[in-house]
This record gives sequence, C-alpha cells and structure tokens, in this order.
Amino acid sequence: MSAFNEYVRERFSAAGDIVIRPMMGGYLVYLNGKLIGDICDSELFLKRTPTSDRLLADGELRCPYEGSRTLMHVFDRFEDAELIVELLAGMYAELPERKPKKPNHKENTGRNQAVG
Repeated sequence: MSAFNEYVRERFSAAGDIVIRPMMGGYLVYLNGKLIGDICDSELFLKRTPTSDRLLADGELRCPYEGSRTLMHVFDRFEDAELIVELLAGMYAELPERKPKKPNHKENTGRNQAVG
C-alpha cells in the first residue's frame, strides 16, 4: 500500500474502520463496509452525498479517472479531524447499505443438493 493510502487510512480511522482495496488501477475506500470514495493517482475522491456537498461546498469537483461519469469531491483537508469525523459520519448515514453477494451459481447445482 502506498504512503498516501496509509495516510488516508490513518486520518480517516477516527471515524471508523477504514479499508482500502485495489481496483482497476486505483483503490476503493470503505468506511465500516460502505464505499465512500476512490483513490486515484494519490488523490482522494469522496462520493457526493448531502453531507459531503454541504461540508465540501468550497472544494473541487472532478471525475476520479478518465472516462468516469461520476463527479466526486477532491478531498485535501486531512488535518481537520473534526471535519473528517462529521463528514464521514454524515456520509455513512446517507450512503446505502452494501448489497449482499449473490449466491454462487456452482453452489446451487444438483451435485451439491441433498438426496432424500
């Protein structure tokens, strides 16, 4: 993991469990299991929610990668611990729960069913 990713994890961990997973050349950032943003080229992009739009209204909006249709907040106020906690708590409440994984098709084949 890059030094920037570790810095994001460290600064945001005051708000909860932060997990950063590699995905298609960038990284996905999760707070307590909910996707809150992306890290691309050592920049943090946070999803737009009513809370992030309100608290980051003076910040820059950009797409995290070329070809993306998702406009996100570029976050750079890492030293403001109070803002981070308020921001992430609000975003967490507003973002949808993770969808449960679909059952594995192989597990539902006749071979695995009980014979009775």
